[in-house]
Amino acid sequence: MTKNTVRRRHVAVSLAAILAFTLGAIGSASASAQAVERRAELRAAFIKADNGQLDLAQAARFAADPIYPWLQSSVLRKQISTALPQQMQAALAGLGEQAAGNWLRGAWLGELVRREDWPNFRASYRASNSLYLRCSSLRANMETMDDAPAQHAAWIIDATKLWLTGSSLPTQCDAPLARLEQLGKLDDALRWQRIDLVIDLAIDGNGGDSGLIRAIAKGMSGDAASLALSYGAFLAEPVSNLPNWPANARSRNLTSAALVRLATRDPDLAESLAAQLPAGAIDAEQRARVAYQVALWTVASYLPGSAKRLNAVPQSAYDERLHEWRVREAISRSDDAAALAALGKMTASQRSDARWQYFEARIRERLGQTSAAHSLYVKAAHNANFHGWLAADRLQQPYFLCPMEPASDPLLLQRVAGNRALMRALDLFSIERADLAAREWAGAIKSMTDDERRVAVRQALSEGWFERAVSGMVLAPEDQQYYSLRFPLHHTDEIRAQSKRNGLDPAWVAGQTRAESSFMPNARSGADARGLMQLMPATGAATAQRLGVPWLGSDSLYDPSTNLRLGTAYMRQMLDRFDKLPYMAIAAYNAGPTPIGRWRADRSQLDPDFFIETIPYKETRDYVARVLAFSVIYDWRLNGTAAPLGERMLGHLVEEPSRRRAFSCAVPTIAAAKEGTR
Repeated sequence: MTKNTVRRRHVAVSLAAILAFTLGAIGSASASAQAVERRAELRAAFIKADNGQLDLAQAARFAADPIYPWLQSSVLRKQISTALPQQMQAALAGLGEQAAGNWLRGAWLGELVRREDWPNFRASYRASNSLYLRCSSLRANMETMDDAPAQHAAWIIDATKLWLTGSSLPTQCDAPLARLEQLGKLDDALRWQRIDLVIDLAIDGNGGDSGLIRAIAKGMSGDAASLALSYGAFLAEPVSNLPNWPANARSRNLTSAALVRLATRDPDLAESLAAQLPAGAIDAEQRARVAYQVALWTVASYLPGSAKRLNAVPQSAYDERLHEWRVREAISRSDDAAALAALGKMTASQRSDARWQYFEARIRERLGQTSAAHSLYVKAAHNANFHGWLAADRLQQPYFLCPMEPASDPLLLQRVAGNRALMRALDLFSIERADLAAREWAGAIKSMTDDERRVAVRQALSEGWFERAVSGMVLAPEDQQYYSLRFPLHHTDEIRAQSKRNGLDPAWVAGQTRAESSFMPNARSGADARGLMQLMPATGAATAQRLGVPWLGSDSLYDPSTNLRLGTAYMRQMLDRFDKLPYMAIAAYNAGPTPIGRWRADRSQLDPDFFIETIPYKETRDYVARVLAFSVIYDWRLNGTAAPLGERMLGHLVEEPSRRRAFSCAVPTIAAAKEGTR
């Protein structure tokens, strides 16, 4: 039995046969052919269900198949607008709490809301985190409850809980909340409670909808309504002259919240208005919070006055993010003394991170503090990541790496092979139902141990479901060490060929592909980036035109060969544009070439590692470090050793064995570090 057999299982395959496959048994070629045929039939059946061309009677021929519940649910979802309640209730009862049943239930509840069939909604509803469904449940209970006082009291409690949120609610909540008001339970005090929650979100920088405050105010009386409307107007657009508000905590909170929000778009104006506030308008802690946001949004763009504003923030208001930005700001000016002072103000926990150990060592080394730098490099080098390997380069030591592999205990393998939800997930993926497969997978791993889950990931990778290398391997700290699971390697020949064609390091291409799509050829982002290297259609078309190759449309980017050819050519284009410096090209691939050109002009004096750390966009800053680190791992996977990361950033393809980095699980020592330090 081939590897494809398990993903092409059919009704005649028993659980015993599945277990036998997982434990290494070999089946017949005829069974494999039958499985291929079964998979094709199931794929066709699902397509017909999507198009409304399959009814339950026709679907029933697959009733013994493990993924029949999903086919049944697909048929019923397509017919949902005309489905009879008794038919749907029977189907849901039969499906129970299976993932397919929950998927169908969500669609059916939405249909019952559309019909305003509240008795059947109550019969089908299960507790949910969805605000839409919770509001619908409140409406259903409102429409169907009797005159029992206890029922009314319980409903009022549920409605009040939904009301008390600082965020907007779906329109489905309008009718229940209107009833709450009719009952006299939505008084000014409860409205003020909700306004306070809106203000709290604004203070925390997580929202704060001024329009919501104005909407809440509409139901208030007289002076209370006027005051609330004034609050909403000031939150939307702060002015220098404060209205005549009560001198209380709510007014102070609103004032500081408005200035915090303003600082995110205009730190200069926020600072100016804060300086004009009369005494007592906000307290010292609130002033510090405004100063924090003014400094953060100034330094995040490296605007003039960044250092001054950072120094104006009281130390008590600093958190890890602002500490980091204080270091970056000093680095951006090549002010080693200021950077070292900023590092010294971090907490001990933050300074123990490999990133800041490495940069402290770099700065101390530049300041001639060799011994202190050695010690910090050694500490940082005991980390299998971007900064740990940069530290190892400074020590000229092997890269720290302690790889682990999934357990292979036969009983463990048997338990995983017997997990029917996992088998359904793999079956669904094999017939190109990735969204349904992901739902089934989520249910499958809930009851698994970490060892079982890793075996499941290995099985998924063997089926070509490479995305599980990401989503399936972030649940336990030890997952980081399972490199063969986290870093699948596929399309190797094509990667090598296109890398050679464009003069690129194959490990870099593999690392960037892993960062972009996890080797899923059908990946598509919300921005419409497509395929292995997540190319935008416009980029693909322009690159094809530049190469003089036919452009076959946006969907051609889902073809691995096409995507890799165009993606590597675009990488080469960015590399040439930025003086053959990979770290610049990687940044341009993520953020676009225009901002990279601007950042480079502003900080052209910085070494590559310092430049990467001062990239303003967190996404791009982390992306560059991630792709470079992934490149090291793929170099190791492809060749057993790796080009030094410091050389890799500069585009030097180091091939001489004596100059490449070996990998070791041994912890570097101070003595070894001093012997190897350059």
